[in-house]
Amino acid sequence: MREGFKSLKIKSNLEISTGIFEIKLQAKYEKDIKPGQFFMIRGWEATDPFLPRPLSIADVEDNYLTFLYEVKGQGTHLISKLQVGDTLEVLGPLGNGFTLETDKKIALISGGIGIAPMFYLLKNLDAPVDFYAGFRSAVYWMDKIESQVTNLYLATEDGSAGHKGFSIDQFNPRDYDLVLTCGPVPMMKRVLEICEGIVPVQVSMESRMACGIGACLGCTIETADGIKRVCKEGPVFKGKEVLL
Repeated sequence: MREGFKSLKIKSNLEISTGIFEIKLQAKYEKDIKPGQFFMIRGWEATDPFLPRPLSIADVEDNYLTFLYEVKGQGTHLISKLQVGDTLEVLGPLGNGFTLETDKKIALISGGIGIAPMFYLLKNLDAPVDFYAGFRSAVYWMDKIESQVTNLYLATEDGSAGHKGFSIDQFNPRDYDLVLTCGPVPMMKRVLEICEGIVPVQVSMESRMACGIGACLGCTIETADGIKRVCKEGPVFKGKEVLL
């Protein structure tokens, strides 16, 4: 096992939509896990692929950690084949999460698998929240999200559920005091454009990572304050910092 990693047993590993999996690990973490933080995860013995995969924490329960992930490459494909009772090596929690606010009206905006950190974030926000969720077609986790929000605005690109188009089609930045977003870069770029000069935004960035602890400089992005590491200074940044 790699230094710093823990071995955790899998309680469930379910495909909840085509290519989208929910994996639940048996774990009890005494250290606080902040919404928006992530874990580095490895579920194979071979050296190919060599690097673990970063996954945002989707939920923390009494004795379980839950993650959502999309099967994109060899690493996530291997994880998707693991069964109940198998083990994963995990390192975390890592990075800086969302800054939690109270006494503000908040909008959460997600696109696709960008929904991953949002449920745990919702559970930790002591404020009225509207949620804007966008998907290409099939939707998932809406039953969990809907019970936690004031209003849910759902959109699919093919019109199979909710509004036909994009989640931000229904969004007015002047209705909110704070916006928190996670999803594809084009979506988050548009959110920043709409909100500029009106309402502050926090964005959760995604990047390929090698170490997850800031040592390798493999996940750097350009910001208004120079080059920063997604794994160490992020993954959550103030919207005015990032250059998308």
